[in-house]
Amino acid sequence: MGSLRRVAPRRVGRKSTTREPIIQEPEPYEPGEPEGPEPEATRRDAGVAESARANRGWWDRNADEYQHEHGTFLGDDRFVWCPEGLDEVEAELLGPAEDLKGRDVLEIGAGAAQCSRWLAAQGARPVALDLSHRQLQHALRIGGPFPLVCADAGALPFADASFDLACSAYGALPFVADPRLVLREVRRVLRPGGRFVFSVTHPVRWAFPDEPGPDGLSVSSSYFDRTPYVEQDEEGRAVYVEHHRTLGDRVRDIAATGFRLVDLVEPEWPAWNTTEWGGWSPLRGNLIPGTAIFVCERD
Repeated sequence: MGSLRRVAPRRVGRKSTTREPIIQEPEPYEPGEPEGPEPEATRRDAGVAESARANRGWWDRNADEYQHEHGTFLGDDRFVWCPEGLDEVEAELLGPAEDLKGRDVLEIGAGAAQCSRWLAAQGARPVALDLSHRQLQHALRIGGPFPLVCADAGALPFADASFDLACSAYGALPFVADPRLVLREVRRVLRPGGRFVFSVTHPVRWAFPDEPGPDGLSVSSSYFDRTPYVEQDEEGRAVYVEHHRTLGDRVRDIAATGFRLVDLVEPEWPAWNTTEWGGWSPLRGNLIPGTAIFVCERD
């Protein structure tokens, strides 16, 4: 299974001038051994509330390590869609950069808000939202002239028709038990004709071991098994949850929530990218897809 857990889905900007800084500066990350026993990896059901609680905790605990390990690749103010390195500058999945000026844009699962920082540089008015308070601490540390919002993607704290565009680069969708809940919320806050673009681990990866080398090239489980991947503590409480949807499931979710799918992008692995990122690697990337990007519009 292609797992972000095994991954762990930009220049310095100004400090935010749109709100008082309410998040403390994070301490420098110092790699070390994890505290307590390793969680048990299993496959079992996990509902909306359990998934949200587990993943909020996991990203709060692991945000420092994630930003330390992947911050150089992501930069501070680049818009990178995936481990393959597809950049919005070239992809223009939200539209030409010159058309972003003055647009209200919601970034979901923003992490350190690298994408929002790039959007702001194009003249857009982004809002960076994440479930993890600790991830947003890193967004505040880097800075940027846009609001930071800590909230669940399944209950967006915005009025109807608040945004022209929405985007999510490996944010929220792989971790929620009910993706249609998120899609309905995104549609609600988009204006008519608004576009939502999101990237996730390519569904075919679910059938393969999450290994960057040759061991990751042999099918080891059923692509059609939607049972969530769960890591749980000694008392059986989930501490990380990732949900699988087949490619067909994703298309049906999009259609059922009032979106029109206008493009499905499967980035090829570029020759310049020699980086291994969890289960993503040049070896695997040249043979099987690692990312799926869905471009949707609200009619």
